Amino acid sequence: MGKTEMRATPTEVKIRSAEDGTETRSIEGYALKFNKRSQPLMGGYFVEILDSRCLDNTDMSNVVATFNHDESRLLGRTGVNLTLTKDNVGLRFKIDLPNTTLGNDILEEVRMGILSQCSFAFTLPDDNADVWTRSNEDDAEFKRTILAIDKLYDVSVVTTPAYEDTNVSVGSRSKQAVQKLKDESLKKVRELKRQEALRKLNIEYLK
Repeated sequence: MGKTEMRATPTEVKIRSAEDGTETRSIEGYALKFNKRSQPLMGGYFVEILDSRCLDNTDMSNVVATFNHDESRLLGRTGVNLTLTKDNVGLRFKIDLPNTTLGNDILEEVRMGILSQCSFAFTLPDDNADVWTRSNEDDAEFKRTILAIDKLYDVSVVTTPAYEDTNVSVGSRSKQAVQKLKDESLKKVRELKRQEALRKLNIEYLK
């Protein structure tokens, strides 16, 4: 199991309405969405998507809801006031906010639109976690598809923009994979240059 990674999600956090249309003390949104292309990560080297089956075997016990991934600023916990529901879009969450200073502040800031983004923290299994392929997009060389998430740690209401390089914590395994791809690409370039040089020498020799 690798280092905990964090991803911001381009989704809106909203206040849940009751059946009569009145506001409740619950906020909801998607902690993650399947098959949603990220912005280019690690300096534009790769983009990332979450496969629709990545949560099939995920440990989602004892997940907490926090503000800005700060466990000292706790908003909820599964089995108490945090509900997680997987559907064909992704993983939906609902937090029944506690009647605390932080809970009341979050409710007001979501109501005003000051807070409108969320993020999640997770780890990947040691094997068969992801697949790297060449990207057909102009702004990234590779595409990483996450096939399995091992453990979901928290769902967080955050102040940062969604899925940008500046607020994404990429695990060491991803960095190693990117470096390996860079090294392989460099070797291919060098080999092509060597073959081209040999071809030119052969042409000169035949003259």
